[in-house]
Amino acid sequence: MNELLIIADSRLIAERNRWLDALGQERRLAAHTLNAYERDTRQFLTFLTGHLGGPATIEDIHALRPADFRAFLAARRKDGAGARSLGRNLAGLRSLLRYLEKKGLVNAAGAAAVRSPKQPKSLPKPLSDKQAITVVSDEAQLHEEPWIAARDAAVLTLLYGCGLRISEALDLKPQDFPPGATSLRITGKGNKTRLVPLLPIVIEAIDQYRKLCPYHLEADGALFRGARGGKLQPGIIQHGMQKLRGAFGLPDTATPHALRHSFATHLLAGGGDLRTIQELLGHASLSTTQVYTGVDSSRLLEVYDRAHPRA
Repeated sequence: MNELLIIADSRLIAERNRWLDALGQERRLAAHTLNAYERDTRQFLTFLTGHLGGPATIEDIHALRPADFRAFLAARRKDGAGARSLGRNLAGLRSLLRYLEKKGLVNAAGAAAVRSPKQPKSLPKPLSDKQAITVVSDEAQLHEEPWIAARDAAVLTLLYGCGLRISEALDLKPQDFPPGATSLRITGKGNKTRLVPLLPIVIEAIDQYRKLCPYHLEADGALFRGARGGKLQPGIIQHGMQKLRGAFGLPDTATPHALRHSFATHLLAGGGDLRTIQELLGHASLSTTQVYTGVDSSRLLEVYDRAHPRA
């Protein structure tokens, strides 16, 4: 915040802080998304300091033209930012400007007129069926402590068996698994709730971990614990997956998130319906599911022809 006192006037800083608060409290954006928007707008204000020759004001923002935003994106590209980062930069700026426009402070047309950079179609590669089954097994975990091996196996089994994001798995509580449960209620991005089936292998992995875990697991506390008893952090699972890649000769694309990708891809390959997979993944739109699972156009048309009543 001290840096912002130099690159923007106090009125602009105050409005920007109100915007960030509104994103977190009203729209309930995820913490990492808020951090990204804060960073993106800070980078933009830093750029404007040099571009305009002094700390930016709301009046300066109001007077910005499309060429100014293009100059910012060009500067970011020169610093090595890729298309995805540039697209997020622009999305954050547009959100801030829309907020200021609603308050009658600026005109957001300049940013709206700038085209977002074309995004590369890069997808994480799924593991094969055998690879996925191997890495989620208790025996594959490279830990001397049996309970830690069981913990990691349970987390990875949730990613592959339920298609969870790693943050969703690590936010689970013991009370999310009542006796006889056959489904799991997950709150994902945008505070959207979905139900996913609980396979017997997932329940077995959770039960094995809970049986061996040396810590008392309160019903409303974190289910997965670190070695010292605190909530398990994503980096521990990511580091463990890195060890598994070396041990089993897996590609660098074999990450915890690739198990979620494998979940969707293997369901699709087995004849799963795109709309159902969309619901299981918690995607807001079917197009997101199509891109995420790497569905080719012929497969999409096949599903359409089979499912659409007018096909």
